[in-house]
This record gives sequence, C-alpha cells and structure tokens, in this order.
Amino acid sequence: MFSHDRIWAALDALADRHGLSPSGLARRAGLDPTTFNKSKRTGNDGRPRWPSTESIHKVMESTGATLDDFSALIRGEGRDTAPASPAALPLAALRGGPAVTVPLVGLAQAGSGGYFDDAGFPAGQGWEEITLPATGGEPVYAIEVAGESMKPLYKEGDILIVAPGASVRRGDRVVARVRSGEVMVKTLERRTAKTIELSSVNPDFPPRLFAAEDVEWLARVLWASQ
Repeated sequence: MFSHDRIWAALDALADRHGLSPSGLARRAGLDPTTFNKSKRTGNDGRPRWPSTESIHKVMESTGATLDDFSALIRGEGRDTAPASPAALPLAALRGGPAVTVPLVGLAQAGSGGYFDDAGFPAGQGWEEITLPATGGEPVYAIEVAGESMKPLYKEGDILIVAPGASVRRGDRVVARVRSGEVMVKTLERRTAKTIELSSVNPDFPPRLFAAEDVEWLARVLWASQ
C-alpha cells in the first residue's frame, strides 16, 4: 500500500539520487522551492498533506524517472543503487560535454544586499558570466574566491561551482552567507537545529559558530576551476 510517509520518502530518495535537497528537487521540476519542505507535509490541522499527482509528474519528467522507478522507491527499493549525479563528479570527468553559461559572482558582490534570492541563487540581471561543462543536474553558479581561509585547498582567484539547492552534509565544502552580509567559503563541521559550525582549511583561521537563524543560506561547492 502506498502510504503518506512512503510517498514522501520516495520523493526524498529521488532527490538524494540526483544530489538535491527537497527544495532543489522542486526547483528542478519548475515548482515553488518550498513545495516539498518538511513543513508542507502536514496541514495546519495536523492532517497529512499529500503531494499532488501533477507535482509528482513534473518531478519524474525533470529527473527522467519512470513510474516503475518511483514505485520502487515507494516500496523502499533501489535507494542506494543509483549512480552518482554528474553534478557531483570532478571537473575532469565533465570535460568534453556540452557547455552552459552561468553567473560569475565575486565574494564582495555576494556580501551585498539584494544580490541573492532566499535560496542563495543570484537574482536579477547584469552578472558577469562563465562557460562551464553542463552537469545536467542542479542549477549552479560560479563564485570567485577571495581571502586565505581555505588555503591551500582554494586560493584567491579560484572559481568555485556551487549549487544552492543541493543537499549539504557534514564535511562538505560550502559557501555561506550570514545575516551580517558576510560571505565565506568554509567546511560544514556540524549542523543542529540551533547552531551551524563552519571551519577553515587554513589552521590560522579558527572555526566559526553561528546561531542557525543567523545563516541565511549554505550552497554546496561541487567542484573548483583552478
């Protein structure tokens, strides 16, 4: 039987298969980024809220999943057997594919108000642009490194390719923007309901601990063009 919990678990599994968060999966399907948020799975009256058949159809169409694929995920099958998303592969593995043009943002710009939407993606027009190999996955943009906190891994002037909608886990390299407007390239050390701890590769820079509500967004670094 297809229960409420199993259908939502299948959507989460499909997002993981493509290296996406629930909001990233919704964005890829052309839906509101909050469509699959945990808070949307239960109504104000406490009753289970089901995803619409239209939203499921759009997700399947955008990911290439078949009805059999989705049904298998509902049954709990095949959740750990899918190959990694091309967006998670090293840059060398992407060379030779089709090209795509994405926004190129400097850290100084990223720290200015009004440049990004709530999900951490560049808003508006007029950005510099860079041509990259197409990943075929989550929408991405490029950000130019400034500062020395991530040396020797990343140095000033390196270009990082980040995906705001991709799921972020402990140990991932991330670009983070905090409420003060500061934007930094760090490693996610720990994330709880109340706090987010970020560290630097360079030992001269101590870890940073923020209240969760003070971090406006985290965007996972997929790869670097050095």
